[in-house]
Amino acid sequence: MISQMDSGNVVAFFRGRSILITGSTGFLGKVLVEKILRVQPDVKKLYLLVRANDVESATRRVQDEVGDKKFTPGLSIEQFCLGNYRAAGVTGKEIFQVLKEKHGDGFESFVEEKVCTLAGDIIYENLGLDSAKLTELSNEIDIIVNGAATTNFYERYDVAFDSNVLGAKNICEFAKKCTKLKMLLHVSTAYVAGEQEGLILEKPFLMGQALREGRHLDITSELNLIKETRREMKASNRCSEKTEKRTMKELGLKRAKHFGWPNTYVFTKAMGEMLLGHLRGDLPVVIIRPSIITSILKEPLPGWMEGIRTIDSVIIGYAKQTLSFFLVDLNLIMDVIPGDMVVNAMMVAMAAHSGEQAQTIYHVTSSLRNPAPYAVLSDAGHRYFFANPPPRAGKNGRLRRMRFFSTVASFRAHMAINYKLPLEILRLVNIALCGMFSRRYDELSRKYKFVMHLVELYAPYTFFDDINTEKLRITMRKQEDKNDGGYCFDFDPKSIDWDEYFYKVHIPGVVKYLCD
Repeated sequence: MISQMDSGNVVAFFRGRSILITGSTGFLGKVLVEKILRVQPDVKKLYLLVRANDVESATRRVQDEVGDKKFTPGLSIEQFCLGNYRAAGVTGKEIFQVLKEKHGDGFESFVEEKVCTLAGDIIYENLGLDSAKLTELSNEIDIIVNGAATTNFYERYDVAFDSNVLGAKNICEFAKKCTKLKMLLHVSTAYVAGEQEGLILEKPFLMGQALREGRHLDITSELNLIKETRREMKASNRCSEKTEKRTMKELGLKRAKHFGWPNTYVFTKAMGEMLLGHLRGDLPVVIIRPSIITSILKEPLPGWMEGIRTIDSVIIGYAKQTLSFFLVDLNLIMDVIPGDMVVNAMMVAMAAHSGEQAQTIYHVTSSLRNPAPYAVLSDAGHRYFFANPPPRAGKNGRLRRMRFFSTVASFRAHMAINYKLPLEILRLVNIALCGMFSRRYDELSRKYKFVMHLVELYAPYTFFDDINTEKLRITMRKQEDKNDGGYCFDFDPKSIDWDEYFYKVHIPGVVKYLCD
């Protein structure tokens, strides 16, 4: 039974703790690291496992202000939104500005004292650490936060499997070696539910469970399939790197759909959950399943964000005048949650479940408590860009309202008449003229595929049950967000005014941090 808590209890919990964090160079990881350091300077140590060749490289990757993913003139909107970019930089990011101001000239020494970078990777046994470091950590770590993952929806099957499936297994096995461990918190996604509609419960996956009726999912067989496919490709001297990449991407999508998941990302995350639940024994485990994570709502920097979410692809496409229409019913609900609320829920869950010999799942979502229809984002976007026209606006300095199609049939008809048919004519003309229009055809073909690909990323009309998360919220006594240094751990979506958030916080954040 979770006892009553307030912000003070949560802050106190992290005093003197040693925490291993994977995925710290990602958006959510940065928000978590910053908040722990800001609210509890007496945390003992944050160990950040970073993919790098050595400790020096890992440290540079954590400290440097590099790796921002912004739209640049030399990058097409399609490459920008669908590209697989590695994030970098942690403590050098703008999100740490409040912490820098708090510590002044002592910021670097404070970070050096509290943050220890480790060169390793969750895809390897023992996380790629040597025996001496492994022994040291196993006697030191109190909490493990596994946020490392490959989030590309259409990643290579072997790459996604290594990170999202075997990574969860390796983290679990390492956790069992930690003699002082109070808990393992694993970050998953609410969309492991796949394309199921209706109310999705906070229930664990069982080994072998598939979303498609009559199918049995054998994780070992999937690993063997990957190995066999790679062996066959290497045996073929004519298999290029490009062909191998395409083959592995197609295999991941094929296997995902075979078992009932829409893409490789959520499929492999579901398998990772299965392994974690199966192997944990009596290890205290909390699985956090956020929906679409958006920019920071309140602290420390409203609107700050990194990385592209599906809704941001549409915002950027509209702002850059490369996307004037889209497939979505404006009356349907989009399930989004600000990044700082996800981190608040993570920290409260760590404090609440420390030492419990159980597995608990939390949906950190908004669709049930405070649903936001797509119309709110559409209206806020139109008003924002009407008042703040981007450089690529028309002659009158205004963008036309984006056109939305509420049905797949109407959208496909529009695409066929206005894009697919002219594209096919251009292809035939290009062939007849010996490739004279190849560049133009490739450009338009890429844009057509981008739009068709983008609409596939949107989840169906789904509500995520959050009974467990609501119970966790109830344990926190109501406390106002003070301006005198009091700390807030709000993760209640009911507190969000969606129109105000999109108009004043999120869309300006997209423009500032992803477009400028």
